[in-house]
Amino acid sequence: MTNTELLALFKKKSVAIDAVMTEDLAIIQSPLLAKIIHHAIFQGGKRIRPLLTLLAASLVGPPPADTPRLAISFEYLHAASLLHDDVIDHAILRRGAETANTIWGMEPVILAGDYLHAHAMALASEVGGSTAMALIGRATGAMVESEFLQMHNAHEILISEENYFQVLRGKTAALIAAACEAGIAHNQGSAEQRLALRTYGTNLGLAFQIVDDLLDYLGDPAKTGKAVGNDFQEGKMTLPLIKALKRADAKDREMLTSLLQATPQERSRQLALAHTIMEKYQGFSLARAQAESLLGEALAGLAIFGEAPAKESLTGLAHYVLSRDK
Repeated sequence: MTNTELLALFKKKSVAIDAVMTEDLAIIQSPLLAKIIHHAIFQGGKRIRPLLTLLAASLVGPPPADTPRLAISFEYLHAASLLHDDVIDHAILRRGAETANTIWGMEPVILAGDYLHAHAMALASEVGGSTAMALIGRATGAMVESEFLQMHNAHEILISEENYFQVLRGKTAALIAAACEAGIAHNQGSAEQRLALRTYGTNLGLAFQIVDDLLDYLGDPAKTGKAVGNDFQEGKMTLPLIKALKRADAKDREMLTSLLQATPQERSRQLALAHTIMEKYQGFSLARAQAESLLGEALAGLAIFGEAPAKESLTGLAHYVLSRDK
């Protein structure tokens, strides 16, 4: 399956997911709450998490008719986390549009995020029972804990690779893994099948973020919508930089460390030098190799599902994550 075919399929399925969410959210009575949630949910996004729930459920036969309602709970949780993230970061823009907190202020947006989270849990409990609730509870706990770890890291000049992945597992991978596992569990998948989907989701989330890190340094700003080296300018320790620092000699390590302690303006001026040092120590190629390894492990676990059509889509998604340019 080519990337074009995959994206066309996902776009078609996401339209159906949007219809389920529109019908579900019609219960909201407060006009302001409805506006904020509509802004949060329908401002873009590929619906990857609910799509993964539907695909995972389809690996072992036709999914139960109520699977789409379980699936949208993961989009609600994702949207809730973005609302709260934007409040915490005092963000002004998301996907090129004004953030909800810029338009309506912090208090109503925090409450709207809380509503989405509570509604997602109620929906998951109603459709997926205690299994789905346990998966969502663990994922949400991991997401919150990773935010605390990230706050701690913000005060550190250097962080370890282990620390980097610990944040990623909670911030990005936990909810994707839960969306995958909830889907297969809802269609009575075995313990072995659930583990395979949990691994797939975790590794997909980790690899997606590593590719994001690489695009920040190597991407085309016209496609990514971000200036090259934005992470470095902000002093963020991402995987290519961590890999390079680990292998650098004393002189180059000192240069990179001093730049991380410098002003954003100085880092911006010295971006080309930092890029050269990171390339010298294979920071980019080693990070990419790790993303490839993670996805290889993810796909190996899907071998137990034979030739199910949904498996082709999940395999295509893994390849898309590696090849995407934005």
